[in-house]
Amino acid sequence: MAHTKSAQKRIRQTEVRTERNRAAKSRIRTLRKKVAEAVTSGDKVAANTAVSALASAVDKAAKTNLIHSNKAANIKSKAAKALASAGA
Repeated sequence: MAHTKSAQKRIRQTEVRTERNRAAKSRIRTLRKKVAEAVTSGDKVAANTAVSALASAVDKAAKTNLIHSNKAANIKSKAAKALASAGA
């Protein structure tokens, strides 16, 4: 266990940030699944909304260096490609 006050604070900060990062990554995974479901169902409105929400979440994650900017671009590109191939 940490002995100094500063080390204890760092532990608390790490726990908060870890939880925040875990939630953001989980949200991205969920949104990717929603995009896939909307594209396969053929619902154009839902697919467009899902891709937009995914792009927003991915951009926010990349902005805070949670994921690399190239990975963000890859995720958005794959979502847009799936949307286009579905004819939406």
